[in-house]
Amino acid sequence: MALTDAQCKNAKCPADKARIRVVDGAGLYLEVAATGSKRWFWKYYFDGKEKRLALGQYPGLTAKAARSKRDAARLLQQSGTDPAHQRIVDKLQRKAASVNTFEAVTRDYHATRVSDWSEAYAERWLARLEKDVFPWIGKLPLTDIKAPLLLATLRRVEARGVRELAHSLREACGQVFRHGESIGACEHNPAPTLRGALKAVATKHMAAVLEPDAAGALMRSILAYEGQPTTRAALELSALVFQRPGNIRALEWVWVDLDAAMISILAANMKRTKAGKINGRPHFVPLALRAVNILKDLKPLTGHGRFVFPSLLSGERPMSENTLRTALRRMGFDNDAMTPHGFRAMARTLMVERLNIHPDVIEAQLAHGKSGPLGMAYDRAEFMEQRRQMMNVWAEYLDQLRVGA
Repeated sequence: MALTDAQCKNAKCPADKARIRVVDGAGLYLEVAATGSKRWFWKYYFDGKEKRLALGQYPGLTAKAARSKRDAARLLQQSGTDPAHQRIVDKLQRKAASVNTFEAVTRDYHATRVSDWSEAYAERWLARLEKDVFPWIGKLPLTDIKAPLLLATLRRVEARGVRELAHSLREACGQVFRHGESIGACEHNPAPTLRGALKAVATKHMAAVLEPDAAGALMRSILAYEGQPTTRAALELSALVFQRPGNIRALEWVWVDLDAAMISILAANMKRTKAGKINGRPHFVPLALRAVNILKDLKPLTGHGRFVFPSLLSGERPMSENTLRTALRRMGFDNDAMTPHGFRAMARTLMVERLNIHPDVIEAQLAHGKSGPLGMAYDRAEFMEQRRQMMNVWAEYLDQLRVGA
């Protein structure tokens, strides 16, 4: 006969016993201890062995609720599953879910890749997810994050007008889910299914002067620039050697060999992977005679310090990244007409279209990596002699454009 609540409440363990069992029915009983605690258990058989399953403590778990839990466990038993074993599995799954949240897996993935990434990239990659993804899905297990939920999270970013960031975050989330699959935190990556679900990004290239007449006007403006002589020199050198703006403004005198007409930029200062920065070769930049003369003229002005183009505020730092952009604006070239980065596009375009120089030689001077997964491993040609000739031809061509020839 089933126990009443009053019987459960009044059940007591005799003083001469540690505990007693008060039977309810169908294997369910209330265990009453000498300490006064009362717990529900269900006795059952599985694979011929007697077992028992703890259901909960009375009075938190009433008799009626205990019977419901017993009946649910009995259904598992009848289906061929050991309820006690299933409880262990469920507990492990809950524990796994708590440590396999999107945020936890993201940080684990970041920790495995941080040694391969540059410090700046690793910091930026994680910061974006912390700001725009963690607040919405960071605490959820990966298994609970389906494509619609991930899309809703990314569209919050898209709604701010930063479409490119939304696409970058989709790729980063895909990396996290792939890592989750590899460590058993999930079985499906929803990120690839969102390809095409976000608004397309309109690619905008850095503004650059790409026509000979405009290039000639630019060179005349540079030579007529009335600002700081170091700024004028940096602008002209940017046109002559067409390196990345960061490498120009941070150029150090120890990298410059005027006798050999060569700049050697250390691998650590190049735009490369972390492994490339550590193990890569320096980037060699041969100099035309005009470039050598510019640097010789600068030597008395800045040669006593570390940087070829030092900051006007502190010679211990290179010039500001906005110095050349501001100078171009003062000369009449706004961001839609020309940028410091545009000198690279100008050189590549005009040398291919007007000077018939082989693109591979130009790419080597631009320090662009070889295409294909094995490109850098097997194609180490630097075209140094061709590049020396190219730099002189380019300098002469710019001078011709400047005078209008």
